[in-house]
Formats: sequence, structure tokens, C-alpha cells
Amino acid sequence: MKYYLVAGEASGDLHGANLMKELKKLDPQAEFRFFGGDLMQAEGGTLVKHYADMAFMGFFEVVANLRAILKNLAFCKLDIANYHPDVLILIDFPGFNLKIAAFAKENNLPVNYYISPKVWAWNQKRVLKIKKVVDHLFCILPFEVDFYKEWGMEVDYVGNPLLDVVSAFTPDVGFLQKHKLAGKKIIALLPGSRKQEINYLLPDMIAVADQYPDCQFVIAGAPSFNADYYQQYLKGRPIPVLFNATYDILSNAHAAVVASGTATLETALFNVPQVVVYKGNPISISIAKIVVKLEYISLVNLIVNSGIVKELIQQDCTPGSIAAELDPILNDPTYRQTMLDNYDQLDQKMGLPGASAKTAALIVKYNSK
Repeated sequence: MKYYLVAGEASGDLHGANLMKELKKLDPQAEFRFFGGDLMQAEGGTLVKHYADMAFMGFFEVVANLRAILKNLAFCKLDIANYHPDVLILIDFPGFNLKIAAFAKENNLPVNYYISPKVWAWNQKRVLKIKKVVDHLFCILPFEVDFYKEWGMEVDYVGNPLLDVVSAFTPDVGFLQKHKLAGKKIIALLPGSRKQEINYLLPDMIAVADQYPDCQFVIAGAPSFNADYYQQYLKGRPIPVLFNATYDILSNAHAAVVASGTATLETALFNVPQVVVYKGNPISISIAKIVVKLEYISLVNLIVNSGIVKELIQQDCTPGSIAAELDPILNDPTYRQTMLDNYDQLDQKMGLPGASAKTAALIVKYNSK
């Protein structure tokens, strides 16, 4: 079959690539065309648009880049129409992908949505739109099944694809020596994959590093940037920026400071105590506080429905407040162990690997002619 996939972020590229890998096992004749990134491209097919040109996050940022977003939407619709795929697979990225779903539905193209839009966070009535434009919805968070059932929608719970990625990872045994990192406790800095996230968060993270000369801080670089980009923030500081090495960094990290998002869950799965941070455009954050009805923002806390990791948001996110949370993680054994023990709750709720294979099997089953 001919598959058209749309992923607009780094995490979508990761999960899209693993899904493509499983689809090829079930459908050896599979052809792929997609919006995505380097990982999806490595699985074959045609990369039409890279997610680095699409990832705008926040109300203000979306408005400021509306022309580019509308241009990308129009281009995506035209490209889908010209390709005539048998199956459309939309991966997360709801602001963009729900519009593509509506277009596909109007043109009688089966819509498969992998990684449910987080409509449970705000504007829950969007479920009514999802029911109209999505044929099959594959959820990766356990509480989403009951949420959609309350709205009269049956969905497939496939488990979380991060478990697939983490379980398949093999650590580089020579990592510390290769990068000259042996000898100090490593503190991982994960400032996100978007330019605006890095711009807001990395300066504070680096300022925290200045307070811990006995620790080795390491930045997990986003694949859509290069080392030169990070130098404007480092200004000569001896903090390495390593690309395509996030899991090796986490495998060796004693603690981490992490931008809210998928990386918080990855950090927990590697059993690394963390501080979750987030900053954004003040207008966007103010609007979000009004419309988003959640007690927590990190996936770790959302899944267990408890504040097991500290979240520092907007004005609460400063070098001083980050250091105040990092201190007990590094120096208070009881505090540190409590966080690690709480990660056990997360492991139980997450379940076992296999989400990519299960989703691929369902997509083939639902769309085979």
C-alpha cells in the first residue's frame, strides 16, 4: 500500500520512523511519502517537508508564523491529493494534523491518527471534531481510553512507543571515554528541540551549570541544529553539546534539567532524577493558563496523576529555583530515592513495549482492501 505520514516535531519523527519499520515487516510492498525528519527518511520513501520548518509552539508564535503555517497546510493538501495514498497516518501535531484530517475526510481518504491529540488538556469539545474526521485513533496514554469513552468514541490503546525506543537502545560502553566525560557526576541538560524552547530555557540551564563546578553538564543537542548554533549561549563555557546521543547521556547522567515534553518521560524511563522546566512567550503562557485545565504539565506527573517531579514554569523557572531543586537531588539521598521510587509507579502504568508493532498491525488490518 501507499502510505502518507505527517509528523511535525522531533518526537513525531522518532515514532513515525519506528512505525514505518513495523509497517514494512507486515507490508513488504509499502511505499512511503511524508512530512517528517531524518529518522523517517532513514526508513526509505520520500521526505517532502522537514519538521524543522514547521514546529511553531504557543499561541503568539502560531499567530506570528501564520502565513508559513497556512502555506505548509496548502502544500500538504496538494501533495496528498497528487500522491493518492491508500492510507493517511497523522502523528500527533494536532493544530496542523486535524486540518489535514478534515481535508482527507472530504476526499474519502482513510484517516489513521497515531498519538491522540491532547484534547483532554483543553477545549475537550474538540473530540466531536475528531469523531467526524478520524476513522481510527491510536492512543498511547492509558487514561485516554476512558476519556474518549466518556465522549462516546471507541479508540485503540496501543501502549507508549517510547518503551519501544528505550528497550531497543544499546548503550555505548565507551561513551564517557570517547567524549572525555569520566570523573565527574554528569548533569544532563535537555532544552528541547525547537528554537524558541532553546532560546527561553538554555540560558537559565547554563547559568545553573556555573553554580556546580564539580559536576559535568552536558547538553543534548537537537538534530535540527548544529554545534555553532549553541555557541551563542555557551560563550566559551566548557559544556559539550552532543548530537544523536540523548540516550547515552541519560544512561550516564546522575540528574537532569529537562524541558517539558516527551523528554521528561524519556528521562524517567532511564531512571534519572530530574527538574522539569518550561518558559514561553508571556502572552502565550497567559492564554494557556486560562484555557488549559491541568494540574501538571509534564508527562511523568500526568500519567501518574501526582507531582513526583518538580515543575518550574515561566517566572518560577530561574537559575536559582532550578538550583534549589537540583541541590536535594544531588545531595539528599532520601529526596533522591523518593523520586526514584515514584518512578516505579510510572513503570507500572506504562506497561510493556510493543506500541509500534501493535499500531502497524491495526493500520494494516483496518486499511487492507
